Amino acid sequence: MSMTIAPAPAEAAPADIHGRVAELHGIRAQAVAGPSEKATAAQHAKGKLTARERIELLVDPGSFQEVEQLRRHRASGFGLEAKKPYTDGVITGWGTVEGRTVFVYAHDFRIFGGALGEAHATKIHKIMDMAIAAGAPLVSLNDGAGARIQEGVSALAGYGGIFQRNTKASGVIPQISVMLGPCAGGAAYSPALTDFVFMVRETSQMFITGPDVVKAVTGEEITQNGLGGADVHAETSGVCHFAYDDEETCIAEVRYLLSLLPQNNRENPPQVPTGDPADRRAEALLDLVPLDGNRPYDMTKVIEEIVDDGEYLEVHERWARNIICALARMDGHAVGIVANQPQVLAGVLDIEASEKAARFVQMCDAFNIPIITLLDVPGFLPGVDQEHGGIIRHGAKLLYAYCNATVPRISLILRKAYGGAYIVMDSQSIGADLTYAWPTNEIAVMGAEGAANVIFRRQIADAPDPEAMRARMVQEYKTELMHPYYAAERGLVDDVIDPADTRETLIRSLAMLHTKHAELPSRKHGNQPQ
Repeated sequence: MSMTIAPAPAEAAPADIHGRVAELHGIRAQAVAGPSEKATAAQHAKGKLTARERIELLVDPGSFQEVEQLRRHRASGFGLEAKKPYTDGVITGWGTVEGRTVFVYAHDFRIFGGALGEAHATKIHKIMDMAIAAGAPLVSLNDGAGARIQEGVSALAGYGGIFQRNTKASGVIPQISVMLGPCAGGAAYSPALTDFVFMVRETSQMFITGPDVVKAVTGEEITQNGLGGADVHAETSGVCHFAYDDEETCIAEVRYLLSLLPQNNRENPPQVPTGDPADRRAEALLDLVPLDGNRPYDMTKVIEEIVDDGEYLEVHERWARNIICALARMDGHAVGIVANQPQVLAGVLDIEASEKAARFVQMCDAFNIPIITLLDVPGFLPGVDQEHGGIIRHGAKLLYAYCNATVPRISLILRKAYGGAYIVMDSQSIGADLTYAWPTNEIAVMGAEGAANVIFRRQIADAPDPEAMRARMVQEYKTELMHPYYAAERGLVDDVIDPADTRETLIRSLAMLHTKHAELPSRKHGNQPQ
């Protein structure tokens, strides 16, 4: 009987378990160290941390458990068979942030420029599946050169698997994309599918087609940062929710955001102890908001007065600044705040403000975060550009988001609330659980001056002194239809409150609504405005 003898390996394996363990530690050390000190130095020279340094900043010390550290690609051709580094350019695993489980994957730019190949993608698919199954947030630390060209369509298919999982996880677990380097082409769609996008100035960029392609096709010359840098996406496109000057600050803010979110859609956000009394009177509010509806003020000062310790995290702070979307805590519980900003465009609703607020309301509703809406809105922004740009369908996005939300919803009218914007900003008629107003409120179809010009047009025109008649009609309209208690008398406002009692009133209302249960009609999904 003959036997086939397997060829001996180039290096014989250690003969005992101690030798095998020593060999394992050597391989792990090689994987952790990365390709070379030169590659690490090059990464640092760009003002960027390595993937492992980033993970250490994100998760609690000693909590990271890596998955598939020893994975290598199986591709060949174009020199790939001679270069098979451990991890294949992406580090995947889980750890804790303030004691709660978080899954993470981080591109290692030192290996293949962080480019995605088949093995690389498979690792990401696995960690995404684990995050969905475990019901825990997923954070991606992005620093990659796109698809690995040498692997062709296999790399492109890897992106498809990521996009499919992003969509599957949407509204189920929080997904946060942290852009710490380049992100071009189809790779940019994964961050766009997630809940929040963070960027770092100067070192991170996102675009579908780079400056060279733009120049070739359109003739326009532009830098990478000018095309898709952090400031562009934070201020102009709205793609980026948060932009910071350095990676350390950026990742620290990711940790803070995670502390305000639940693990998944079946849990409530964590409650934290607070030394800020729930019944604290906010006397400063009496002087913050001018009685004259035409005078601007800073709505962020109002938010600081009513939330715990004056702390809040503003989302999309620099985009569509006429509306504020922020996460904060009240009596230790996370809340989402949507508020008009009278300092910018008088706080009107326009296309971008509607999109920004609608997305935020949807996120809060998905993750069981109560919504407080602070109104001081003169209406929708008029203009040809707005109408031709689709203000109707974009404004309908915000209306749809509020109407579809089942979390506790409380609205507070500080000053003016006119026309369709009053209805859209979570009025009682579209399902707000409770609606309050300050004694400075003015709720009407339009401002008194405009209303008087329409209703009393003939009387004003026929009067011996048209201006005096107009002034008298304006005052009459205000007295009859715009006094602070008109809406309350008709049950459209639940109570008119002392501004100094705002914090206590909102916290009491949130406590009552904590056990709210509401169900939407059975359906596959709605067909929301686009």
